[in-house]
Amino acid sequence: MPRLLFITGKLAEPSLRRVLDELAPRAGFEYEVAVLPITVVALASTDWIARHTQPPTNVERAILPGLCNGPLDPLRTAWPNVAIERGPKDLRELPEYFGKSPASREGYGAFDLRILAEINHAPRLDIETLIAQAQKAKADGADLIDLGCIPGSRWANVGDAVRCLRDLGLHLSIDTFDPLEAADACRAGAELVLSVNRTNREAARDWGAEVVVVPDDIATMGGLEETMAYLDAAKVPYRIDPILEPIGFGFAASLNRYLEARRRWPQAEIMMGIGNLTELTEVDSAGVNAMLIGFCQEVGIRSVLTTEVANWCRSCVREIDLLRRVMHHAVTQKTIPKSLEPDLVLLRDSKLREFGDAGLAELAKQIADRNIRVFAERGEIHAMNADMHLRGADPFALFAAMCERGEFDASHAFYLGYEMAKAVTALTLGKNYVQDQALNWGFLSVPEESHRGPASKKDG
Repeated sequence: MPRLLFITGKLAEPSLRRVLDELAPRAGFEYEVAVLPITVVALASTDWIARHTQPPTNVERAILPGLCNGPLDPLRTAWPNVAIERGPKDLRELPEYFGKSPASREGYGAFDLRILAEINHAPRLDIETLIAQAQKAKADGADLIDLGCIPGSRWANVGDAVRCLRDLGLHLSIDTFDPLEAADACRAGAELVLSVNRTNREAARDWGAEVVVVPDDIATMGGLEETMAYLDAAKVPYRIDPILEPIGFGFAASLNRYLEARRRWPQAEIMMGIGNLTELTEVDSAGVNAMLIGFCQEVGIRSVLTTEVANWCRSCVREIDLLRRVMHHAVTQKTIPKSLEPDLVLLRDSKLREFGDAGLAELAKQIADRNIRVFAERGEIHAMNADMHLRGADPFALFAAMCERGEFDASHAFYLGYEMAKAVTALTLGKNYVQDQALNWGFLSVPEESHRGPASKKDG
């Protein structure tokens, strides 16, 4: 069995050992941990590591933390018989680095829920815009693109639009009660019609497509069973939607209707139009979607209709694509939906990593140059280099104090201002701040290149 060396600093050693204790048997290796005489190994260069670490024996590979700076040549020269590689930036990513899922995610990724992504007011869009929105929805995880029609106004070119999108490999549904509009769309290749009740169910016999059945009277589900019986006799496939209502207009009662529908028709396919809640509740959509998809998974609702009209819903399809995997795993594996999908924690971070006063003081002692390091934790920003360690909640006051100690050029002043702004944002929202790294916004994160420049004019 291969033996690997993992290099770390003092603060990360306990966490690294916990991860390796669980990972090593699954990944098939034995391990050693080399703890460097530094609090945070990200501050160490590869040249410094080569000077402060004894050449390892009886190991085949050495794994450096991904944040270590510098080329690997100094270590390869010092350790000629060891394969040197740079690992992930976060030790929690080590399982993925070795091709393994975290223990809590074994078997993770399966789902049985389909996403219908509605394009609202589709008839008003030119074909280029329609294509762009449809392709984005598919890329985000949608299974069907739902073309939302305009009540009282028939879409004369619906067949052309459906054929164009079908030619691009997209699967489509049509959202209309108009029998002629639905017929044109189905002839062109639409697979599903939303929606059918007693007013248009007779026309559904000729569409050759699946339909969504809704009640004639929402509050009592009146007419739903009659339309189901009619479609059964006509051999028209369908799924039912008891209709989710907004908060303040019967939300709790509507959830009970879905439970009642599952009790009465245990084998029926059920759909939920979750946009009625996400679009009409002015709050970031991820948490709302999490509760609804969890409910759907427990009840056996196998399709949801969503849309992204409101700005707070602009990433609903992507959220649901992640959440259907989380909730399927949680329900089928009888585990709580935690430690499965970190990309769904968008506003805050799952866990704050703090050095503490002692750790920050030790960091300050280790710094031997004038490059300014910035840290943020427990309501304060810390700025430190070889000559100073300033702390405070006001970045303007900190910057003024730094200016008194040396002359900053414009580019470095801008860089520090940018990093301070990120640090204040992290403190305000409860996020981790790491200098020269983008704040973690889950799947909305945008990678950031380091723009660290010279520390000051006095550095030469």
